[in-house]
Amino acid sequence: MCGIVGYIGKRDVAPLLLEGLQRLEYRGYDSAGIVITGKAAAGKPGALKMVKAKGRVRELEAKVPKRFAGTTGIAHTRWATHGAPSDENAHPHLDAENKVAVVHNGIIDNASELRAKLTADGVVFLSETDTEVLVHLIARAQADTLEEKVRQALRHVEGTYGIAVLHADFNDRIVVARNGSPVVLGIGEKEMFVASDVAALVAHTRQVVTLDDGEMATLKADDFRTYTTEGSTTTATPTTVEWEAESYDMGGHDTYMHKEISEQADAVDRVLRGRIDDRFSTVHLGGLNLDAREARGVRRIKILGCGTSYHAGQIGAQLIEELARIPADAEPASEFRYRNPVVDPDTLYVAVSQSGETYDVLAAVQELKRKGARVLGVVNVVGSAIAREADGGTYVHAGPEVCVVSTKCFTNTVVAFALLALHLGRIRDLSVADGKRIIDGLRRLPEQISEILANEDEIKRLAAEYADAKSMMFIGRVRGYPVAREASLKLKEVSYIHAEAYPASELKHGPLALIEPAMPTVAIVPDDDLLEKNRAAMEEIKARSGRILAVAHQVQEKADHTIVVPKNENELDPILMGIPLQLFAYHTALAMGRDIDKPRNLAKSVTVE
Repeated sequence: MCGIVGYIGKRDVAPLLLEGLQRLEYRGYDSAGIVITGKAAAGKPGALKMVKAKGRVRELEAKVPKRFAGTTGIAHTRWATHGAPSDENAHPHLDAENKVAVVHNGIIDNASELRAKLTADGVVFLSETDTEVLVHLIARAQADTLEEKVRQALRHVEGTYGIAVLHADFNDRIVVARNGSPVVLGIGEKEMFVASDVAALVAHTRQVVTLDDGEMATLKADDFRTYTTEGSTTTATPTTVEWEAESYDMGGHDTYMHKEISEQADAVDRVLRGRIDDRFSTVHLGGLNLDAREARGVRRIKILGCGTSYHAGQIGAQLIEELARIPADAEPASEFRYRNPVVDPDTLYVAVSQSGETYDVLAAVQELKRKGARVLGVVNVVGSAIAREADGGTYVHAGPEVCVVSTKCFTNTVVAFALLALHLGRIRDLSVADGKRIIDGLRRLPEQISEILANEDEIKRLAAEYADAKSMMFIGRVRGYPVAREASLKLKEVSYIHAEAYPASELKHGPLALIEPAMPTVAIVPDDDLLEKNRAAMEEIKARSGRILAVAHQVQEKADHTIVVPKNENELDPILMGIPLQLFAYHTALAMGRDIDKPRNLAKSVTVE
């Protein structure tokens, strides 16, 4: 959830590290810090110089002295887990002699036990963080190399980590390690980079190496090597990042969220491109590594994700049941891995994660693989941990998503599920005619998304009317219910308005007690076989003086306001019905003066439990 940046080479390091931290601001954080190795006198080790500050990177930058020269350094943006946001708890952390510096993403589960032992040995802690334990373990390790010092320290650690380590006595290198939290090496020309996210690297190099769990690396200015925490050498072949640095810019928009909402027509076109097979009314998904015989042997599909990815999985499960007639359901990965689930050999598991690094999802994948299950990944980031761990899968090709609140990646993930459902359906019992019908619907999506986005001014006006609400209800039936859940999440994430989502059929089983003029309801009302049922739910709300904003294919008489969206095939309508509610959440938050790209308490990529 935090951000790591490191550099070793010949350039002035502080501006590079600060720029990298700025590119990682979208991940969510509450403090930042930087440490560099200053120039050494002849025959003497370099000295570590550190600056850190609670708040944004701009506050850190303001504290960095003008004379802060060096060519090696590491930096960090912290999202608080152990200890409140403060200068003291900000990373990096140093040992008592100011020789060892560490930045760390993740959580050390046995930090309390290790802290007690170190305190008993006379170590004085300056912060409340779990990370400082690791600093002192490295400093106290009896070894001749920095690599061995880090390795010895990690043997005592239980939990997750992505770390970068500097040592004043070994100022020609940075040592990094990974277990459950991403670490990416950037390979330059006589310079090397390290980061927790390629966003911090692509302005300088597109050649990267992603470490696996249990892997370490040593970076020098002209070389790098990788090896396991046990010391065995590993083979690392750099790959090329497909995204340009410009992909992370705002492109003339006021916020990343607005930019990413506006990119959805092109993003959907990208996930469809090259995958449609008109001859057989199906799609090509070669990365699944699942042949027709294996696909026909699947008896059930279980989709695992967290937050927005879980909601996309709910829509995906419905698409799979409708088109492929395979029983399917979605479950939060964070719950699945703790309930001792029955892992059935005839069940196909699908792990969903925008970043491909979501820790709860990754841990579920690893547990499933341990039990012999077949796991597919549906992720956005090529080469991410889940993509590497899974048996196969598909990329959603949404492009970089910088805003903490996911929009275009959600939409592309649902489209990717539609492709998977169509693929499985045509292998099984879906007719050629129905396959062609779905393909035609998929092809209409980009133009229909553009049509929805062209109605932004009207959605903005409606958002202003509802921005005074203290709480809102979102309802939908069957296909509309996951849309209601995701729209509810978007509103609370970015505007901080309390919102709840319920199946429309459940209103009379309790939630109606909440309905009053001060509690508006957003109703998802597709023009399908449940239209009259949804209208009946709106009647129940109006009978209790509730205000209603409907998202529908035609104006709804019982609603106070209706956002009309274009009609597609029934199965694909949920993809379109969520998009105006992304704009609704955005403009509600804008009207309330919220920090839209960096909502409070949230982080983009959740790499801790």
